[in-house]
Amino acid sequence: MTRPADLLANNRQWAEGVKRRDPGFFDRLARQQAPRYLWIGCSDSRVPANEIVGLLPGELFVHRNVANIVVHSDLNCLSVLQYAVDVLRVEHVIVCGHYGCSGVEGAWRRTPLGLIDNWLRHLHDIIERHQRLFTPALTDAQATDRLAELNVLEQVANVCRSTIALDAWRRGQPLAVHGWIYGLHDGLLRDLGFSITGEHALLEEYRRALAAVTDGASGLR
Repeated sequence: MTRPADLLANNRQWAEGVKRRDPGFFDRLARQQAPRYLWIGCSDSRVPANEIVGLLPGELFVHRNVANIVVHSDLNCLSVLQYAVDVLRVEHVIVCGHYGCSGVEGAWRRTPLGLIDNWLRHLHDIIERHQRLFTPALTDAQATDRLAELNVLEQVANVCRSTIALDAWRRGQPLAVHGWIYGLHDGLLRDLGFSITGEHALLEEYRRALAAVTDGASGLR
């Protein structure tokens, strides 16, 4: 069993290894961060953001919560988004869900989990909004995969509807918002075909991405 002391030892070994490979790395990192990407993902410990996209510390600004939800009342998420867009001037926001998400599965099965059930209510809203897409022909596994995909689409749309993204586009700042999903079963990211670069593209691109989910073209296993 790994103990906290083991984690500290691992950290020392990691830092020493980085310095051997690149002696100036931490000096550069301490002076500034200039990421091009904001990652909004799930808190799941099996989805390490930097690692799965092959980026070093300082190259990816990260916000994570259970089931990668973006809602207009979550000041934590919105503060990260605002800082990333307005201060760090990121060029891309990636909303990334994943298949096998415990939050998504709990919402689909209506499994009582405690306080977090209130947070997962946002997923119940998605199920109700897209009830026609959850046909009896789907297995539970297929239904939860579909919900994970739909959740990404909804959260990308929520980012795009935020005053932060709208203000950036209206002042001509380059900003693209993307919807991806990660497979725990194979370690691969899938582009859900929903990338928005301006406020006027949202509705049509949302319809197109939703149609892809409906016909399985988006990557449903």
